[in-house]
Amino acid sequence: MRIAARGLCASLKAREVLSDVDVGAEAGEITAIIGPNGAGKTTLLKVLAGLIAPHAGTASLAGRPMAEWRPQALARALAYLPQERTVHWALTARAVVALGRLPHQPMGAGESAADMRAIDAALAAMDVAHLAARPVLDMSGGERARVLVARALAQEPRALLADEPAAGLDPAHQLALFRHFTVLAAEGRTVMVALHDLSLAARFCHRIVLMHAGRAVAAGTPADVLTVEHLARVYGIKAHYAVLDGVPVVVPLDLLPGVLP
Repeated sequence: MRIAARGLCASLKAREVLSDVDVGAEAGEITAIIGPNGAGKTTLLKVLAGLIAPHAGTASLAGRPMAEWRPQALARALAYLPQERTVHWALTARAVVALGRLPHQPMGAGESAADMRAIDAALAAMDVAHLAARPVLDMSGGERARVLVARALAQEPRALLADEPAAGLDPAHQLALFRHFTVLAAEGRTVMVALHDLSLAARFCHRIVLMHAGRAVAAGTPADVLTVEHLARVYGIKAHYAVLDGVPVVVPLDLLPGVLP
């Protein structure tokens, strides 16, 4: 289920945040959106999720403009995981994850056997099954983050958009999360993630889109995008892309002169 944007322009509070952006994410792949703070990554994901309407250009899912999707059909096809980890109610972890099944349930219906299987699988995938009965407000930030990822997984979407999904997770759970994303992609799903961790992008993502000042300035394989020149231009850092024990990594070495006060 392809996700695409063509000539995308979007504004927030009369300030243009995205300008003439062309991006695409393919089924069977993990696509990373990277870039410094304020580059437009979050806004781009929200437009692609149908949460913000662009003032120019188009965003589409499976070749259909987002505006043409009916809400319930879109909720079955696509899941969006926001950067914020806010939960306002003292729901248990299982109750939060179960919310991901609502698009699949007829009005007023209880959980089906398929719902229960999806919920249990999502809890297990994010290593929170042992927290199922605990209120999420009593959890650490990392535990809550894993519960919210599990809610998106329980939705069983064909396309998943996740904004900084690894933020707040320890290294073991970061690796587990991206290995699960790899499984989803292998099943033919489309996964798009906004990331600050360049090494995670280099290791797990098939394609990378590099954002800067509201524009997509480079797109391609990790080796094509994570070059010394691109990292210097966009991030203002001297960095090295390498392969250690078969694992691609990006090592920031130093700031370039005049980047920060």
